[in-house]
Amino acid sequence: MVPATSETASANPPASDPKVISDWNAIAVNTMVGDTTKTGHPQVFLYLGFVQAAVYDAVAGIDRGYAPYAFHDRAPHPSSPQAAAVAAAHRVLATYFPYAQTTLDAAYAASLAQIPAGNAKTNGVDYGIRAADNLIAARAHDGRDEPIFFTQPAAPGVWRPTPPALFSMFDPWLGFVTPLLVQSATQFGPPPPPTLTSDLYTRDFNEIKAYGSATSSARTAEQTATALFFSGNSFVQFNAALRDQASMRHLDIAQSARMFAATDMSTADAIITVWHAKYVYGLWRPITAVNLADTDGNPATTADPNWVPLVNTPPYPDYPSGYNSVTATTTGALEQLFHTQQLNLTLISTAVPNVSRHYETGDELRAEVVNARVWLGFHFRFADIASRNLSLQLSDWTVNHYFQPTHDD
Repeated sequence: MVPATSETASANPPASDPKVISDWNAIAVNTMVGDTTKTGHPQVFLYLGFVQAAVYDAVAGIDRGYAPYAFHDRAPHPSSPQAAAVAAAHRVLATYFPYAQTTLDAAYAASLAQIPAGNAKTNGVDYGIRAADNLIAARAHDGRDEPIFFTQPAAPGVWRPTPPALFSMFDPWLGFVTPLLVQSATQFGPPPPPTLTSDLYTRDFNEIKAYGSATSSARTAEQTATALFFSGNSFVQFNAALRDQASMRHLDIAQSARMFAATDMSTADAIITVWHAKYVYGLWRPITAVNLADTDGNPATTADPNWVPLVNTPPYPDYPSGYNSVTATTTGALEQLFHTQQLNLTLISTAVPNVSRHYETGDELRAEVVNARVWLGFHFRFADIASRNLSLQLSDWTVNHYFQPTHDD
């Protein structure tokens, strides 16, 4: 007879509270938002992909219910997936965001304090660190922070810094980083934008000139409210929605790790794809297009040198849209993961505090964001649609090539 102990699986299974996945997603998002060197920079999507990849591998290697991403070592028995997730997330964040070491260490200690002492905890921590170190080593020479700059000379149709800040393009190197899941930044790249004299360009130019102006008389109050709701930080907004999904769907620890990895890693690759296209095509923003329409060679567009958008334009080229990429990749991945169009998504907005919006389906949300970015004066409609389309194709491919069950549920 063997007396029951903390290591007897039947009496006390290794700690596996799924809440830890959401908790460390929130810690990761807050850590990245708090890094003032990256404020407004899309590279945070890549780093969050790193965190969720390591967490997924740490959990999947113990749970064995889903195929691992990059770490294939077997975990010792017993091992706590909860401890592994904490250790993996902490290791990645401390490596790439050393400014937050003290805060991260405190969160790490608090998380581990919730897990009973014993071999399962010790083994889980060790395994999570190994999974994270494997990810960190794999990304050591992936092209981050390479000295790549947007240097296309100013000409009709070509992007240039926009007022009032006149910043250079943020993170131009991002489009040349090795993706996490897809084969290249061009695998799902969009077609070239329409020419400046095309019917499509003319139509979308006149639409955004009328509806995207700060002083628009065509845009309704409800359209303005929708535009402003989707003018904040999509990184914060959509990860909060994912945490709500994990709770609402009562995901276990492996399912939750899988959801965050599939959505955030796919979104990182979609942003890489979008940034590559922004860099290559370098299409001017609507504010420049309207101000300088007398130079575009199109007799159906009329210049307004005083036109400004509803909200100040972000510092990177127009085509395709980054926000629509986040929206479509996230919703597309969720549709693939849960095999349903009914997502029941609740979103917050960093631009409109204490307000939330609910969307039954991904289609409904995607349509709203396409419109919102036009009404803000940020994007020509064709830039929004191109991003939505490529991101749905990308997320369909990534979820069906990775994160697959290893046995029937």
